[in-house]
Amino acid sequence: MSELDEFRAETRAWLDANCPPGARGPGPISNGSTKIKITDADTLLWLERMVERGWTVPSWPQEYGGGGLSNDEYLILLQEMAAINARPALSSFGTSMIGPTLLEFGTDDQKARHLPRIARAEVEWCQGYSEPGSGSDLASLSTRAEDRGDHFVINGQKIWTSGAHNADWMFCLVRTDVSAPKHEGISFVLLPMDQPGVTVKPIKLISGDARFNETFFDDAIAQKSDLVGEPNKGWTVGKRLLQHERSGMESLVSGGAKKDEMSLVQEAKRTLGERDGAIADAAYRAELLKYEMDSQVFRLAQRRAVEESEGGTPGAVTSIFKVYGSELQQTYYDLMLRMRGVRGFGDIMNENDQFEGNELNRTREWLYYRAASIYSGSNEIQRNIIAKRVLGLPD
Repeated sequence: MSELDEFRAETRAWLDANCPPGARGPGPISNGSTKIKITDADTLLWLERMVERGWTVPSWPQEYGGGGLSNDEYLILLQEMAAINARPALSSFGTSMIGPTLLEFGTDDQKARHLPRIARAEVEWCQGYSEPGSGSDLASLSTRAEDRGDHFVINGQKIWTSGAHNADWMFCLVRTDVSAPKHEGISFVLLPMDQPGVTVKPIKLISGDARFNETFFDDAIAQKSDLVGEPNKGWTVGKRLLQHERSGMESLVSGGAKKDEMSLVQEAKRTLGERDGAIADAAYRAELLKYEMDSQVFRLAQRRAVEESEGGTPGAVTSIFKVYGSELQQTYYDLMLRMRGVRGFGDIMNENDQFEGNELNRTREWLYYRAASIYSGSNEIQRNIIAKRVLGLPD
């Protein structure tokens, strides 16, 4: 038996013995926020066991709380988790975005202070990028950071800051040299959210949800020790973080599917009925089959890109993941609502007894994911990146 075969057998046995029944299939997943209390016993137990094993961040070095797994071992873990339908114990901006970025660009001190806390689910982060006048043209951002020796004083505003109301820290792009060209003079800093100079105001969406926020800085403080990379060279760090965000590594941990998404096939059989073991509506069945095939292609493409990058985050090709993945999400919710007919469009603003709770939630999710092709970099911008940096087409 090879070493990898032994690792697979050990991993399968450990998961079987340690993954509680309540951590298999859809359910809550910790994001590490100190402001969100985990109430589900199996979710908490699963998190504790995975933290102890180092598998909340399996490929990170052990010195920072990771599992130290090789690329091949990491893929085996993903496969074995998917086999028992185990959901991730931890999924956060810390694990998918700022953590990998600090591993590349952070100082030894920054890694030692921030990475173990992320791995132990003791902190959640939010992203301070977009501003009211700087969205797709992010480099035009105007939030200022004034150098005061051992710290920066920050003034300005960010918008669409996902999860800021529950975040403990923010990674933020700020302008530190107003005389430089717009892609220069930008620095990448880290700052705590619980300080007098930071104000967070939730933005209520058409779905009735409020996952996004406005964030205001009035003489907020970021320590010089939390400047990531060189002063005025933060654009390079910020772009690399977006590639980590779009790489799809978090979806690989869950076997390529979101664990809070119910199976379309199972729900369609329940809602539309079966004929000879297949979904009764032939037209819907064909569309669902196409979606399932597209999803498999997407997962295989993600995995191939990760393997080719030797376990690291791919480069500009991550823009393909953003475009294709966001469109798949929208297709999922389109199909989910259509199978429910008129009951798929519950009155989300005025809840009443005519619609079940889960019907209202699906409608809210359908509305929310209309924005999937806009947030995290619009699909139009991603197609420009693909054209220039993947295909090498001229401007």
